Amino acid sequence: MIFWIVAGWIGFLILPWYGLEDGFLSLDWLFDGYPSDKDYAPAIFLVGQKEKLWLVPLIIPLIGSLFALGRKKSDPSYAKVLILSGAFGFAYLIAQGFGIGIRGFNFSWLTTLFGDLEDRQFGMGFGALIVASAFLFLLTQGIAARGAVNGDVFVVSAIGGVIVIVTTFVFFPIAKMLIAAFVTETGSYSASMFASKFFDSRLWGLGCLTGGRCGAAWNSLFLAILVGSLTTVLGLVFALVVTRSGFRYNRALRALTVLPIITPPFVIGLALILLFGLSGSVTRIIADIFGIQPTRWLYGLPGILIAQTLAFTPIAFLVLIGVVEGVSPSMEEAAQTLRANRWQTFRTISLPLMRPGLANAFLLGFIESMADFGNPLVLGGNFDVLSTEIFFAIVGAQYDQGRAAVLALVLLFFTLSAFYAQRMWLGKKSYTTVSGKGDAGVHPLMPKGLAIPVFITAGAWALFTIVVYGMILYGSVVELWGVNNTLTFKHYITAFSLRFEESGIRWTGSAWDSFWTTIYIAAAAAPLTAIVGLITAYLLTRQNFIGKNAFEFGTMLSFAIPGTVIGVSYILAFNVPPIEITGTGIILIVSFIFRNMPVGVRAGIASMSQLDKSLDESSLTLGANSWQTFHKIILPLLKPAILAALVYSFVRAMTAISAVIFLVSAEYDMATSYIIGRVENNDYGLAIAYSTTLIFVMLAAVGLLQFLVGRTKIGRRTQFTAGEKHE
Repeated sequence: MIFWIVAGWIGFLILPWYGLEDGFLSLDWLFDGYPSDKDYAPAIFLVGQKEKLWLVPLIIPLIGSLFALGRKKSDPSYAKVLILSGAFGFAYLIAQGFGIGIRGFNFSWLTTLFGDLEDRQFGMGFGALIVASAFLFLLTQGIAARGAVNGDVFVVSAIGGVIVIVTTFVFFPIAKMLIAAFVTETGSYSASMFASKFFDSRLWGLGCLTGGRCGAAWNSLFLAILVGSLTTVLGLVFALVVTRSGFRYNRALRALTVLPIITPPFVIGLALILLFGLSGSVTRIIADIFGIQPTRWLYGLPGILIAQTLAFTPIAFLVLIGVVEGVSPSMEEAAQTLRANRWQTFRTISLPLMRPGLANAFLLGFIESMADFGNPLVLGGNFDVLSTEIFFAIVGAQYDQGRAAVLALVLLFFTLSAFYAQRMWLGKKSYTTVSGKGDAGVHPLMPKGLAIPVFITAGAWALFTIVVYGMILYGSVVELWGVNNTLTFKHYITAFSLRFEESGIRWTGSAWDSFWTTIYIAAAAAPLTAIVGLITAYLLTRQNFIGKNAFEFGTMLSFAIPGTVIGVSYILAFNVPPIEITGTGIILIVSFIFRNMPVGVRAGIASMSQLDKSLDESSLTLGANSWQTFHKIILPLLKPAILAALVYSFVRAMTAISAVIFLVSAEYDMATSYIIGRVENNDYGLAIAYSTTLIFVMLAAVGLLQFLVGRTKIGRRTQFTAGEKHE
């Protein structure tokens, strides 16, 4: 409590209240007129200069919070003071932020009530942010003091914090975007306009049943079900090979399965075209051998299905590897002790306990397929899907935000339906396998009847992946891909050349600016994404509170919306006060956090479903609070989930396309937007060389993250691989 009271006063008295053009961390504001200059002034100086007088009422809750000092938590007045101060301060800060903008009052009724406002307001800065946080967490401490969630300050504060940031950076921008579905050309609202766009035949048509083309909605649904099913099966296959086969080259297999996720999607599409396109290498070989006329079979459902399965299988693998490793070895050993063979043990014990992971892997594959537009853009042909339709509705010649919003609503409906279908399939059964009791077991190997098809499938898919990436690597070192195959390193030199001078290294390559910006943004977003995702998963699996289902839905909402819509909605929401961050690096970091957070949430939920609540209860019984329990008991057992969240958020920030197109600026240009620019200029060699460099950089980063996070070791014994002898 004392910390947040002090923080609130510091934000009001010392820190710049409004956003700084050069950034807070540059510290230039300290030597450029601070604190008297109104561009850098704290709230107290603005009020003292009779500027921004609407900030005066904030002094009341700041003073009011001081009355909680010296009172015991059991004193009813303690909770009342904190709740009143926090609620009034936070509500007023929001009201004045939205009520007053860059042109004065934002609402006509305020102008009617108070007259024209001759002043204006900019976006909030660090001062306003700190004060808002102080009011929020004083409010949550007061609510906890009233006995909410057993009076647990950490849990109540975590719930309050996640609700506020999800509302701010998920619900608010998407709501701004979806409102456009009811807006007419004159700026008014019309339900009939919404209905005409929603029931469009291009969206729901079933012409494919009579030899024509189906609507984008049915195409997207069918494709997403196929991709979700295939990626889940393949993810489980690779997880079983790594954990249940005694395979010697697990590290190489892990790296191979992660490769597609660290590659810009359109690069995989280009590689597939080079292999299987009308003039592709494989197509020409087959045509010459069998005398078959080449066709455009790749363009449409087959090509998108192959590309998305290749790209999204690693997501399923990252989720399932932790779940497969988390099944208690002693339960499987107990089944074998009771005369069950390996197949019976796997079918009746291991596989049912993996259901949370399988359900979450399918859900993520389904959502990823729905939201992806890079692969359909390259390989779609006449196979229309919702994501590309949204993209062209926004950036195409039609520029119809209303249609884009309607399409986004349909996509959200499909995703939400998959979410509830997953919950119904899991039901209320318990999948707990890890309790406070020590476990010294060893996971049994797969039964031979299962191992043979698993190894064949994994081997074939691994070989296919190697071929695809071989073509990508080859394309980066030839003069002109598919035309002049002379080997050259000129594309790498153009992008990443450097020169040593007396003053130091000079980065002369054309790609260095976007490369360092991408590394900085991804490194900042990854840990924040993991933190928010795992805390949210802890709240969903370990706590019961009012509105829990809505809370979980909110955390998944951003993942269900295509990145294109996220990018446009962020521009609409955060281009004006109270949060004015368009064109900054912050908006990129925020978009990555809330776009990728659901992976951390789902991975955390899948892993925590296997941890017995008796672990938490034992810790609390021994005097630890919820934060200590979460930090010292739960987190060490969630290393696979932590690794999944870190790896996924980092590499997706490095390879994201859709939202980045709209959010980059001249100062903050990302690698993918630079690569797309090269592709548009037909400079494929440089684009592929840059993509190849990113692949190797991210492979190194993934290896570093695996080393830093470590692995979860439940059993005390190690599993012997083939050829090793027991001592």
